[in-house]
Amino acid sequence: MSVDIDTVKRVARLSRIAVTEEEAGRMTGELNVILGFVEQLSEVDVEGVEPMTSVIPMEMKKRQDGVTDGDKAADIVANAPATEENFFLVPKVVE
Repeated sequence: MSVDIDTVKRVARLSRIAVTEEEAGRMTGELNVILGFVEQLSEVDVEGVEPMTSVIPMEMKKRQDGVTDGDKAADIVANAPATEENFFLVPKVVE
């Protein structure tokens, strides 16, 4: 895939970035180099390689899933102007 100057200008306009003719010309070359590198990555054979999150094998740290805080509903609504059964009461906004 190759990027031309019109594509750079279009992307810049969509991104709301002001780009001069000189900058657009320079960016065309830079983007083509980047896309060339990405195309090289598709040539790498990754058959049989498992996905990994780190270069060294490690297990994710896990913690016990338990409630450590709670039963504070009355404290939460204590300063509200209007509540009912630990829910905030608000005036109707949409008719």
